[in-house]
Amino acid sequence: MLAAGLVFLTLVLGIAAAGAVYQQIGTARDARVCAAPGTMIDVGGGRLHVVCAGKGAPPVVFESGIAASSLSWTRVLPSVAAFTRACAYDRAGLGWSDRVGGRRTLWQMIDELHRMLARAGIDAPVVFVGHSFGSFLVCMYASMHPERIAGLVLLDPPVEWQPVTAERRRLMRGGVQLSRVGRVLARLGVVRACLALLSGGAPGIPRSVAGMFGPTAAYLLERLVGEVRKLPPEVHPTVQALWCQPKCFRAMGEHVAALEETAAAVARITSLPDVPLVVVSAGDQPPAIVARHRDMARLSAQGRVVLAAGSGHWIPFDDPELVVALAREVVDEARHGAGRRVSGA
Repeated sequence: MLAAGLVFLTLVLGIAAAGAVYQQIGTARDARVCAAPGTMIDVGGGRLHVVCAGKGAPPVVFESGIAASSLSWTRVLPSVAAFTRACAYDRAGLGWSDRVGGRRTLWQMIDELHRMLARAGIDAPVVFVGHSFGSFLVCMYASMHPERIAGLVLLDPPVEWQPVTAERRRLMRGGVQLSRVGRVLARLGVVRACLALLSGGAPGIPRSVAGMFGPTAAYLLERLVGEVRKLPPEVHPTVQALWCQPKCFRAMGEHVAALEETAAAVARITSLPDVPLVVVSAGDQPPAIVARHRDMARLSAQGRVVLAAGSGHWIPFDDPELVVALAREVVDEARHGAGRRVSGA
């Protein structure tokens, strides 16, 4: 019995070591094939990846969802760049950005955003387009730096997290645990192998492998595949390469852990700058959430709500044309309308 146990342990350790080597080889290849398309900006303690295109003012800056990257705006940014400067970035640890030391807090994220804008030469005032968790971040930034804001577009703000109930707190803990499992699987090459098999048209094997690590790992795999499929096919290999990195899973957990603090701080905001503000509700949101989005729009005298009738929560994927149209409207209002005027028309 002891001998059999030792053989099994040796086998497990051998598989883990082989997986780690496979991961290292794949990571080195990804660094060559999937290089950062933008610029790395030092914000103190690490670098954030920023990609910009187009010319004009006010610039439009995109803020992604809780574990998303600049790739979330693949269907949107080029069209916005046709009429003004458009920039998307990766928060610390996500996408191509470095992990910045210390616990993720709302205030750290706001400070890093502020430093990134200044050091990337993204001139204020800016129009922010924030999705989900990102809409909370840009609201807080706008309340702290009103003079730097030309307009806001908030895509399906997660107001259901205000306040964070006991059930929501349990979901948050599950998300953090999910990220820890993903981080281990990524280090062992399991995530890389599963995504490679899935993209190659063999879903059964990855699901079986993930199931060996428990229902949490299986659920994680399904979520990753679902999000990858919402992006244009040409960026699927890049998304896969990014999510094979343990740092992305660590960052996901750190951002989930910061959600309660962030949601509570945004709930205390009593007003936003007197600039064009559009809050977009997903078409599948219940009336109670849409009503709370209307309350959020009232934080600005120029606020309004738009319903994305054919879209779910991932509006940048489901209805990119609407996002582009609203960004153009807010930019035009900032240039010529009742909002804060800027040059560059």
